[in-house]
Amino acid sequence: MGSGRDVYDVTVFGARGDGKTLDTAAINQAIAAAAAAGGGTVTFPAGTYLSYSIRLRSNVGLKLAPGCTLVAAEGNGYDAAESNQPWESYQDYGHNHWHNSLIWGEQLHDVSISGPGMIWGRGLSRGEGPPPLAETPGVGNKSIGLKNCRNVVLRDFSILHGGHFGILATGVDNLRIENLEIDTNRDGMDIDCCRNVHISHCSVNSPWDDAIVLKSSYALGFARSTEMVMISDCLVTGGYEEGTLLDGTFKHFDPHRKLEPYAEEWRTGRIKFGTESNGGFKNITIANCVFDSCHGLAVESVDGAQVENIAITNLTMREIYDAPIFIRLGSRMRGPTGAAVGVIRRVLISNVVCTNAASPICSIISGIPGHKVEDVRLSNIVIEHEGGGTAKQARIRVPEKEGEYPDPDMFGPMPAHGFFLRHVRGIDMDGIQIMTRNRDERPAFVLEDVEIANFTRPQVPVVAGVPLYTLSGVEHFRLRDSAQLPDMNLEQVAHQEILPK
Repeated sequence: MGSGRDVYDVTVFGARGDGKTLDTAAINQAIAAAAAAGGGTVTFPAGTYLSYSIRLRSNVGLKLAPGCTLVAAEGNGYDAAESNQPWESYQDYGHNHWHNSLIWGEQLHDVSISGPGMIWGRGLSRGEGPPPLAETPGVGNKSIGLKNCRNVVLRDFSILHGGHFGILATGVDNLRIENLEIDTNRDGMDIDCCRNVHISHCSVNSPWDDAIVLKSSYALGFARSTEMVMISDCLVTGGYEEGTLLDGTFKHFDPHRKLEPYAEEWRTGRIKFGTESNGGFKNITIANCVFDSCHGLAVESVDGAQVENIAITNLTMREIYDAPIFIRLGSRMRGPTGAAVGVIRRVLISNVVCTNAASPICSIISGIPGHKVEDVRLSNIVIEHEGGGTAKQARIRVPEKEGEYPDPDMFGPMPAHGFFLRHVRGIDMDGIQIMTRNRDERPAFVLEDVEIANFTRPQVPVVAGVPLYTLSGVEHFRLRDSAQLPDMNLEQVAHQEILPK
């Protein structure tokens, strides 16, 4: 019944594409026919296709033609959220289920979804907030859900209002995501426990959650790392009204208008490692990405994950709402009992420019007592922020909060305006420039319980009577080529404030 060799047109199988008729059965019949023939392409001609759960098959590709919109139907007709016991308490509801999606696949190989058509998750739950509730039987929760698949390609389509996740890929190996535009009401894409992943040339507007997220949850029933990942040439933002990335108007939120239908103002929209972090993140590179009107880069291990061999370069950031760079090793430990606290080591971040950042929360690199972040190198980084910090804020004692959910605002306002470094072993900072729009009476750098700290060519504002560095419990501090201070070697410092000469 295909319209051509290895091509299966959903309209031939009875799909109406009129935006009123439920086309679920016809779409799934076309996919089943392609799979039975050994594989093929299931095409959606121009039209509006209303559907509940679409079940992918191995060796089958979905092709959304120009003018095609695939719409998640409203109601309770989606496939049931399968049980993921006994692991369900270790991650949020959305991470435990895949079948309750508009498009889903499990234990598949060689599948694809391509555009240039659009997926509109109109009837999907976002996982919290206004109805429909994700836990209600038959409610859909995400646009695309994939579990334990390999050789998957997602390219050249757009997602509007994608539900809890525009894309949730768990245990998916050899995954390529290219040239997507996602304009959504929660996460853009979550890459969880996956290997060999390429994400490139994507634009994601996700004001109420993260844009591109790497995770390593316990949803597969064991701790599996996300590794061999390349993210490049992407835009992430949380600053635009939903839908205005896709229509090209890029309409900023009105600061005087309530953000209906969601009361909270998140503006998240970032690239993040975590929060689910049982298995680890290894051998990952991020390059040539733009952060616009959102939160900053976040690298987190709080559930026992090993984070190592991370290289991040060529980032531009504008209007960042909290820490431009946030690296957190914590001990929330949501997972089976007995797991050890994780590690973060060998992280390189270079060539970053950030303008018009908020000032209360500076960049943060922090472990916890007895567990240090190790071997971090930052180079060629320029951060401009509002300034305005006070001498009172400079005296803030930052709480540890070892087991809390990790986010920069967990600590409140910071005593530094550039970087706060705590429980770190091996930190190299070369060519770091901090600029303030207004006078700031906090030190540029605060170091607590830090071993082996090397600063080369720093450039920071000078305020009379305000130290550039505050050191507490620091060993092997080295400073070179500073315009404001002479070179110095400090072997062991209980507490010292270093003022400009």
